Amino acid sequence: MKLKVVLFCFSLFMVTSVGFAQKKKQAKSIISEKVAIKKYHNKAELERMQKGQLLVLYVERIESLVKLLPYIAFATKPGVTMTSLGIPNDNDNSDALDDQFEATDKYLEQMREFQGRILPYSDTDNLISAILFYEETFKSLHEYSEFH
Repeated sequence: MKLKVVLFCFSLFMVTSVGFAQKKKQAKSIISEKVAIKKYHNKAELERMQKGQLLVLYVERIESLVKLLPYIAFATKPGVTMTSLGIPNDNDNSDALDDQFEATDKYLEQMREFQGRILPYSDTDNLISAILFYEETFKSLHEYSEFH
């Protein structure tokens, strides 16, 4: 009886370990799902917004571009993985991607802190122009992906 319990526990451990190992090896998307801009704006819409709303849009656009631009040689939309690109999904490459994501997150955290402190002093017209520029850049990246 004890042998059956030990074998059952060992089998359960092995199945759990294999399942965990497979999950860990699953390829991650190179581009975050949070990169997409849900709504593009025109100048008139932005001019009707309060400065606080503009500040939020400005920072969101920077974040999306920072999460996308380093990867446009691979893709411009979420869902592409190292595996789908033919890059081995080994520990070294996976760790390198994780390190890149961590560095990006750290940069974005510092950027948000800086922007939160300094950006409110910006000229509203310049802020609107910057948002429109970032949105046009994002649209251009989607057009760029259609050429390939």
